[in-house]
Amino acid sequence: MVALKSAEVDKFLGRPDPGRPVVLVFGPDAGLVRERVSALIKASVEDVNDPFSLVRLEGEELAADPARLIEEAQTIPLFGGRRAVWVKAGNRNIAPAVDAVLASPAIECRVAIEAGDLRRNAPLRVICERAKNAAVLPCYADSERDLERLIDSELRAAGLTIKPDARAVLLPLLGGDRAASRNELRKLALYARGRNEIDTDDIIAVVSDASALELDELVDAAYAGRSSELETQIAKARIAGTSVGSILFAAQRQLAQLHRWRIAIEAAGGRISVDSLIPPVHFRRKNIVEAALRQWNTTRLAAAMTELADAVLAARRTPALADTIAEKTLLDLAMKARRNAA
Repeated sequence: MVALKSAEVDKFLGRPDPGRPVVLVFGPDAGLVRERVSALIKASVEDVNDPFSLVRLEGEELAADPARLIEEAQTIPLFGGRRAVWVKAGNRNIAPAVDAVLASPAIECRVAIEAGDLRRNAPLRVICERAKNAAVLPCYADSERDLERLIDSELRAAGLTIKPDARAVLLPLLGGDRAASRNELRKLALYARGRNEIDTDDIIAVVSDASALELDELVDAAYAGRSSELETQIAKARIAGTSVGSILFAAQRQLAQLHRWRIAIEAAGGRISVDSLIPPVHFRRKNIVEAALRQWNTTRLAAAMTELADAVLAARRTPALADTIAEKTLLDLAMKARRNAA
């Protein structure tokens, strides 16, 4: 079964298909992965705290003892009812354990596998995408439309609305990780308790940037034309195990924000005042953001957005070269920023 499209995921989670008992949930957005696995488990068992209904397994265990998964999946609940196994994949290869479950003719137990960002040719992803009795749920960073829905959902549940200008300030501060975005929205709702509407001052007072803060220095270096600094940050990201998808998303997000700021600056006559930007820039980033805004105009930024979108597509089509594609694209953008400043 090939990976479900984003429009199909929520429908599947609402009514999980019993004919596909094995579900692989993976992607660079760890918060969204955990959220979807949790929803799947809640839809599959009556009591998630009952150890007879829900078994949790680590990838390390299954790599050492692949037969453990099929044994758990075939176990009949002691007191009846439905049963589920929650597998946290980790870094070890658990494909043999999952393959044994997929080959079993009758599995009534739900097997939910929580994984990180898997390459297209990763064994676990390959066997699940090929199996008719498995579902694959990819979890990529939220798009602006996804974030709009998340904002509306969380604030509606709290009995709140949000002003349009406040929404425009809030959106760039979310994304990258669903759990972090949801936590920021709940914190905002708690802050605004007792009122009906959220305004810009509330956003500035409460919401921190919930979208991969550790990548800010990397993308800022690219757009400010600081090639050597960029290479250092890329090396750090690799050592930390940061996914290419997260890096490219952060780059697209910041590029879009620079474009919005630059439009506002040019509409106001071209004078750059970082202190007047909305959303406000963190004091540690003011100098480097100002440098980027001086080196890029709206035309150049629009061209860079196209170049970066092409790189994202190429990285997804050829995951084996994704690291190289991302590094080359960001270094090319840094070089263009330096030429723009000359």
